[in-house]
Amino acid sequence: MRTTTIRNTVCALALGVALTFAAHGFAAPAKTAPGARTTGVTLANAIPSAKLAIATFAGGCFWTMERAFDKVPGVISAISGYSGGHVKNPNYDEVSTGTTGHVETVEVHYDPTKISYAKLLDIYWHDIDPTQVGGQACDSGDEYRSMIFVHDATQMKQAQAYKDALKSNFKQPIAVQIAAAGPFYAAEEYHQKFTIKNPQYYEQYRVGCGRDRRLQVVWGAQVHKSN
Repeated sequence: MRTTTIRNTVCALALGVALTFAAHGFAAPAKTAPGARTTGVTLANAIPSAKLAIATFAGGCFWTMERAFDKVPGVISAISGYSGGHVKNPNYDEVSTGTTGHVETVEVHYDPTKISYAKLLDIYWHDIDPTQVGGQACDSGDEYRSMIFVHDATQMKQAQAYKDALKSNFKQPIAVQIAAAGPFYAAEEYHQKFTIKNPQYYEQYRVGCGRDRRLQVVWGAQVHKSN
């Protein structure tokens, strides 16, 4: 099943809420180039003089991945989006078919003087089931597969070393793929900060999906606790 009934139902409800209240915004929308998607997220290049680094992770639902990093000290922003595919500027409906090659990802912009890439890797691995193939918990399909997209040789070395170290801890093969980062496309506005803007909807989805139950089995007391 490419996308889950639980999540798609929640997503549709949340989008309806977002559209209902869209007219209540007081700020005038910024002008964008034709065909560009407006997301309202803070991008690294919009932060003056910031010496930031980027890490990109895929681990099932990007709402959940975003929440895992969003309030971590040293993280400037965590942006939900799409990576690894062959279609330019894909939208959610296209990615959800599993035919564009994209996976749901979170692009983490962070201050390397305050948090290391190694620490981000630690958070990532302890927020997923490393052995699940083609998704996480109830989210299954190519668009939900777990991947680490690396931005340089140092990230590649550290990500691979962490993966290799985990192999002795699990009887099943580690399913997480590691690949060079390519174009990242920010997801639609209603997906950004979803867990903050729609906490009840998100908790409904998360409980129904069974992700926490699975993480507890895999990691026990070592599981990453999202803020």
